[in-house]
Amino acid sequence: MLRSKARWSLSEASEERAAQAAKLAEELKLHPVVADVLVSRGYADPESAGRFLRADLADVHDPYLLDGMKEAVGRIRLALERGERIRIYGDYDADGVSSTSLMVRLMRRLGADFDYYIPHRVREGYGLNHAAVEETAAGGFGLIVTVDTGISAVEQVERARELGVDVVVTDHHEPPEVLPQAAAIVNPKKTGCPYPYKSLAGVGVAFKLAHALLGRLPEEWLDLVALGTIADLMPLDGENRIFVKHGLERISGTEQPGLRALLGVAGVSEGQPVTAGQVGFALGPRLNAGGRLEHAGDAVELLTTEDRETALRLADRLDALNRERQQIVEETTEEALAMWEEEAALGRRVAVLAREGWNVGVIGIVASKVLERAYRPTLILGIDPGTGTAKGSARSIPGFDIHKALTECADLLEHYGGHTAAAGLTIRTDRIPELRDRLDALARAWLREEDYTPLLKADGVRRLEDATLESIGQLERLAPFGMGNPSPRFVIKGVRIDGRRTMGKDNRHMKLTLLGEDGGCRVEAVGFQMAGLLPQLSQTAELDVLAEWSINEWNGKRSPQLVLQDLRVPHVQVFDWRGQRLEAKLGEWRDASRSQAILFASAHSVGPEALELLESAGASAWLARSRGSLPQEEALPEIAAAAELSAEADADGWLPLTRAAAARGGWTDCADIWWADMPESVDDLRASLGQWKSPERLYVSFIEPQSYGTFRIPDRETFKRLYAALLPAPEWNPDNPNHWEALARRVAVSVPALRFMVDVFLELGLLERRGGTIAAVRTADRRDFSESGLYRRQSHRDELDEVLVMSTGTELAGRLSGWISAGK
Repeated sequence: MLRSKARWSLSEASEERAAQAAKLAEELKLHPVVADVLVSRGYADPESAGRFLRADLADVHDPYLLDGMKEAVGRIRLALERGERIRIYGDYDADGVSSTSLMVRLMRRLGADFDYYIPHRVREGYGLNHAAVEETAAGGFGLIVTVDTGISAVEQVERARELGVDVVVTDHHEPPEVLPQAAAIVNPKKTGCPYPYKSLAGVGVAFKLAHALLGRLPEEWLDLVALGTIADLMPLDGENRIFVKHGLERISGTEQPGLRALLGVAGVSEGQPVTAGQVGFALGPRLNAGGRLEHAGDAVELLTTEDRETALRLADRLDALNRERQQIVEETTEEALAMWEEEAALGRRVAVLAREGWNVGVIGIVASKVLERAYRPTLILGIDPGTGTAKGSARSIPGFDIHKALTECADLLEHYGGHTAAAGLTIRTDRIPELRDRLDALARAWLREEDYTPLLKADGVRRLEDATLESIGQLERLAPFGMGNPSPRFVIKGVRIDGRRTMGKDNRHMKLTLLGEDGGCRVEAVGFQMAGLLPQLSQTAELDVLAEWSINEWNGKRSPQLVLQDLRVPHVQVFDWRGQRLEAKLGEWRDASRSQAILFASAHSVGPEALELLESAGASAWLARSRGSLPQEEALPEIAAAAELSAEADADGWLPLTRAAAARGGWTDCADIWWADMPESVDDLRASLGQWKSPERLYVSFIEPQSYGTFRIPDRETFKRLYAALLPAPEWNPDNPNHWEALARRVAVSVPALRFMVDVFLELGLLERRGGTIAAVRTADRRDFSESGLYRRQSHRDELDEVLVMSTGTELAGRLSGWISAGK
């Protein structure tokens, strides 16, 4: 068994869904897999599905449906007529940079007298600020047009009015209860706004303003809309999907010097279609880098320049800043995670982590990385000891609306704003402990225990045979993929492993070859950062995988490939370690996070060296007691002595060999069992596995406790002859091979059979070791051979060999799994 790292949420299958998918497939000429995904995502009728697939610019909404658009257009046109100076006021993130750049292009087109202003992240912070308003008024500006900011700037807009400067606000953030008294406010989320699509990015709102001012759709600027929308993690559905799909096409074929230079430093292949993923992970971070470490003005200049040399210089600079940013993020993340370990030990449900010296330009990224590792709502705060305040970024998990949570704590905050899943804030340093406590209380009230486990959504259950070049190729019609329109994911159940290996730098990634239900379908699967799972997968495991589907191209060959997001093994796994020695595999098997036990059937398998190794490793090791009256530990008394355990510390017929075993009180509730040596009989093994209460992983070595070679078990008369030969003899040296040969001839048996007989007598107490010699015990009681585990094991040798030694790995796993299940 192997548990998945996340909860899997599957869209529900039904006859109605199947019928709708069949209709879509027929009418729109779609592969059944693609049609089913569309239905699962709410596009169940041919009209809505067709509209989604087309993503036609003709379906863009009228910009005047946005409340306040008429007033915004009127005020800007008035400024143009009067020749007023206009200031574009933006934000320092990629959405703000894209919004500002779009407005720069627009104002150039309109012939306006304008400039732009983006606040410095560290010195000024987010949003419209009083100093900037004062400077704007002093500069003779009559109008400020905000982009991607301004919805919460009540005091700042009022101050601008006092100074004779009007403000047009365009924004997409959550509006507060009290809005600024601006000349116009354009925000689709504003209460009462009839605009049918509420999830525009800041650059999307700016684009709608440009549409309204120009009286036409400015398709040539959709490259900027795509950049900002993807980088700001806006959902790629509805109108955003249309903008981004066409915007990516424009980026792919762009002649704009800044974008071409940016693509070059980001390593995006020229002439290839640019994907939403490349924008999100390659272009966006570089546009953000300037605003995070220095100033966002370089990014705006890059996106608006017409000079190639200037573009190359700016792109190189942003690329260098991005590399520096990556290093700072890595260091800060490690510090934050170390702090979180201490907080988590206290039972905290929200990570509120603050420290002096943290660069506030990167704390949003750090918050995302901490959330990914800890999966808790996360606030990262950089403390400024000079002002006694801290600026922070928050990221959250589903079920915990971080903007709503901060609103509940608004009395503690100097400033805050954001979305359901992300926010920014400023707080006095002395109020951080109370904020931590109150957010923790909110999490306990709003979240269930299961909410702290990540949730992965899948579009349905498919067969491995469904992952074909045709189906995967058609799934690309659903792109661009991102927030709100993720790359399709499917669960495939019951696949088997036909090959495995690590790959990539430092062998951190995993590659599997998977077999379908009938064994005729083979598909490769890659798991990035999953190499650590390989030792946890047995060769006979049947996996359930949750994966995205892709096409792998190598040396001109195209083949289907799964990109694993998660996997699980829903059954008990059997790891075939037959022949592997204890010392070779103990380190690989030992896992302090799991409940584990090692079982030995024979005392002869556990010498002092092995016992010392088990004890030092903290392993829970157990020895099966003999079924007769003679405990095995009497044959090897150093076992109990070395472990300092009482023979009374017995549980379910098993003797604890190590302190860890004695502390447990029993092995049957362990998740992992390693059966180290050969059992006395198949029935003994079956009975023991039937006692196992919490089976997940069974490791079997079946090492012979004593190797004698091939021989027939001597009969009772032969045993009598040996005892009669040894009884009157003085102490006998077993290290002298001549003694073995002579004694074997006298008793008329082979040397292997003789060695076996001597060990049986030792186990029964009829012989004893005296230093380096062996001698008969003259006062010993009569014992039956069946009291010897060695004798019983050898008597079952043929069956043990057939069932446990000669069987294939698949046969062995099936047989042992069946015995475990039968005991439940």
